[in-house]
Amino acid sequence: MHIAWIGKKSPFCGNVTYSREITNALLEKKHQVSFLHFAQEESTPDNWPDCPEVYLPFLYKSQVYTIPTLKATKILKQSLRQLSPDLVHASLTLSPLDFLLPEICADLDLPLIATFHTPFASKGAKLKSGTQLLAYQLYAPFLVNYDRVIVFSQVQRDLLARLSVPAPNVAVIPNGVDVQKYSPGPSNLKAQWKANRIFVYQGRLAPEKNVESLLRAWKQSEMGPDSKLLIVGDGPLRPSLQPFYGSEYGIYWLGSVADEQRRIEILRGSDVFILPSLVEGLSLALLEAMACGLTCLATDVGADGEVLEKGAGVVMNPRQVVSQLRTLLPLFQDHPELSIVLGQKARQRVLERYTLSSNIKQLERLYFQVLEERRMSVV
Repeated sequence: MHIAWIGKKSPFCGNVTYSREITNALLEKKHQVSFLHFAQEESTPDNWPDCPEVYLPFLYKSQVYTIPTLKATKILKQSLRQLSPDLVHASLTLSPLDFLLPEICADLDLPLIATFHTPFASKGAKLKSGTQLLAYQLYAPFLVNYDRVIVFSQVQRDLLARLSVPAPNVAVIPNGVDVQKYSPGPSNLKAQWKANRIFVYQGRLAPEKNVESLLRAWKQSEMGPDSKLLIVGDGPLRPSLQPFYGSEYGIYWLGSVADEQRRIEILRGSDVFILPSLVEGLSLALLEAMACGLTCLATDVGADGEVLEKGAGVVMNPRQVVSQLRTLLPLFQDHPELSIVLGQKARQRVLERYTLSSNIKQLERLYFQVLEERRMSVV
């Protein structure tokens, strides 16, 4: 099968990781993949799939959204016509092209599938946050025109149903992790940082990630010199946070770590992973930490609470992160045996529900189902 994949190659974010992991897995399954993304990069990201690429010009690009040039639509349509794939799969990039894709693919008679990553708040939350209001309500009328929309949880599917996206159009396929690559293993991280206990945050440094609540709780908890908090990632809030939360409090800023093996080494050498987000989809960073056997503390937003439910981790209230972490941080500092038990349960949860191999099997079934529906519709 030939899949034309439309996604992101940079800057580093969950969408980039998703596109890289899924397309690599599809290539391993002997499918043909063509990758269409915004503009040629000066360097190739780590472990990028070896497949033909089409570069779409842009005016602006960030971790969150992209503004294409006027030529991008023409180049996209011409490229899809020349490639003549069996189907198009768009890992939606929050760009205007997302809204034009159904019309383009309809003109070319190509089946179109979308993965809708956009984060959301807790279960039962009203559509009141900026992200939800602008993304879910804006996208819902256009998602109806995709052959299928992939989301990561039933909660997200219900959210779209409330916005009149028909349930049969929406497929729940959770994110998946390569559990051979992301697994417990040796690391000299603690020797490097001269630490007995290492806590880690990995992700964007943006308002919705609520990292300042973690930093405040850490500072207030007065963690001892043998415990370190590593902040892995970059974003708009780093310049305003880093000067006030530094090494004098045992907090170290590693910036964006592009090398995947280094990120795995950091996870393997850490004890506790913390994700204090206000909104999420289904965090790949969380799943990667769980697969490496870390104790995971995450807020009950998006599908993250569902991932950790029933003892696979600790689920926090997004409105009480500081107070809850003031209790949890010393607890996991002083009781390493608790981290071992919860880390084992976290990896077992990923093995049961969130492996990349299971994700790809479900995705292949969906591809064949959509193609069969198209074939039957013209008979």
